[in-house]
Amino acid sequence: MIIGLTGSYCSGKDTIANMLIERDFLHISLSDLLRNEMKKKNIKITRASLIRFANDLRKKFGPGVLARVAFNSMMPNTNYVISSIRNLFELEVLKSGKNFIHVHIEAPAKIRFERLLKRKDRPEDDKLKTFKDFVEYEKKEQGDDPLKQQLHIVSQNPDVIIRNDKSLDVLKKKVNKFLKKWMPVLARRPSWDEYFMSIAMTVGSRGTCARGKLGAVIVKDKRIVATGYAGSPVGLPHCDDVGHEFHLRTHEDGSVTKHCVRTTHGEANAIAQAARHGVSVKGGTIYCKMTPCYDCAKLIINAGIKRVVAERDYHASKESKRIFKQAGIKLDILINEVTKYANQK
Repeated sequence: MIIGLTGSYCSGKDTIANMLIERDFLHISLSDLLRNEMKKKNIKITRASLIRFANDLRKKFGPGVLARVAFNSMMPNTNYVISSIRNLFELEVLKSGKNFIHVHIEAPAKIRFERLLKRKDRPEDDKLKTFKDFVEYEKKEQGDDPLKQQLHIVSQNPDVIIRNDKSLDVLKKKVNKFLKKWMPVLARRPSWDEYFMSIAMTVGSRGTCARGKLGAVIVKDKRIVATGYAGSPVGLPHCDDVGHEFHLRTHEDGSVTKHCVRTTHGEANAIAQAARHGVSVKGGTIYCKMTPCYDCAKLIINAGIKRVVAERDYHASKESKRIFKQAGIKLDILINEVTKYANQK
């Protein structure tokens, strides 16, 4: 079980994390990851420098970089609580894991400021002496830039909201109530689609293009026959190493979109892997993060795959859906949402 905590400054994220630690959860703070890196580089830790350092990392390694570091450090069959999630793509990376619950903590600004004045363990709090300073710094959390903090966006549509405006005992009762409700739900045995989709997400974590860590798994008779992730052809440079290779595409309606073409998509790589090893995928099912693009859809049809299962929809899936329907391929989208990713255009 992975519990992701979001909330404004001093809303109580670390307090709840400590309560979960007592329940044998392991705690990963994305802010602590930042602080540790800044200490290694001898960078003075202030509120402004934390924000600036995080934004620089997102520009260099992609908006979900902190969550990827956290996600890759997790051990299987272990419960985790992740705090200081401040970017939509960090949230999306964590959602790709099995049994993720998004918990948002709320508290009035005045109460949060009083808590800030009492805590002494954060040197970056030193400059926030007045309530006005506190409010002004919070404004820096707002914005739509995927390479910066987006606290007001990640707080939207959580699975659970906990209001932390009373005593510690009241908060403990709320946390216990939440765990009592959700632990049995998350402990249920996953369906076959959930099972193979979770494997596809893990495969995708090997991807080498920060714009989309997309994986694919091809299954026949409930057995995996091939996997693939988004990456450059064997022996060629990766986006993560040399940058993206963007091409513009003009559509029939005159609109222009920008795509990175350095990598081969996970679906295509899975089909290529099967072909390379002489494995038939005819009649199989392919699991992928979002509805395949038009090019991958054509490959899927020619490979003889009969069912496509996507976790979410792709924003440019119209043509793929059209030819899937014509070819008699069943398309199942598990979550009725459109996938969002870095620099989407």
